[in-house]
Amino acid sequence: MAVEVTRDGAVAVVTVARPEVLNALNTATNEELLHAAGEIGRDPAVRAVVLTGAGDKAFVAGADIKEFRGMSPEQARQSSWLGRKAMATIGGAPQPWIAAVNGFALGGGCELALACDIRFAADNARFGQPEVTLGITPGWGGTQRLPREVGNGWASYLCLSGRLIDAAEALRIGLVQRVLPHDELMPAALELAAEIATRPPLAVRYIKSQIHYALSVDLEAGHEIERDLFALAFASEDRAEGMDAFLEKRPPRGFEGR
Repeated sequence: MAVEVTRDGAVAVVTVARPEVLNALNTATNEELLHAAGEIGRDPAVRAVVLTGAGDKAFVAGADIKEFRGMSPEQARQSSWLGRKAMATIGGAPQPWIAAVNGFALGGGCELALACDIRFAADNARFGQPEVTLGITPGWGGTQRLPREVGNGWASYLCLSGRLIDAAEALRIGLVQRVLPHDELMPAALELAAEIATRPPLAVRYIKSQIHYALSVDLEAGHEIERDLFALAFASEDRAEGMDAFLEKRPPRGFEGR
């Protein structure tokens, strides 16, 4: 299997496991990612997800160029559909996904990290959209997600030049939220995932939805969505427990997602 899924309580860990090719994404791997993301999204016992790559060199070094080399335009269109579908399933999952970027995140790898809600990077990580150097464009969401995260200027700089940036620069421009020594990356990502997994799952789901819509609707429409989900949260048992615990100055007894 090119994509491995393990569980640690309410946290799932998804690993792209093709270290012999720096975890490059081919059709089969994208199909496995799509399947894994769909299965996780339908599992209420999973409350947070960490996504990483196998080995010490790469998160995902990009698409499998050997496969790309022989594609027709129609096959490229299908590849774009599949890659975007896999990443949209991650982005649209009810659970937060945390990318633990443990090395190169180039092309499709950068696009995969962008599909996640939060990105942590090892200090040796490198990011870029170098497709232009191959005579093609990003096809799995890079030109759409990247401007939303870092603005049009930085997205244009990366996509038009094909240049790579290091983890420190990625942090400075807002592409990642934390940079850590390589051996501290997974513990930090798992710690955050475990913390999120203790939060009320309905509230977490609603917050992810609210933030997601903020990127695709105008401000007034976003406020309406926020208002509706804010009100819906008041119907939950978790809301009652959370507020009771706060007022009684005690830890919550547990959130059940209802």
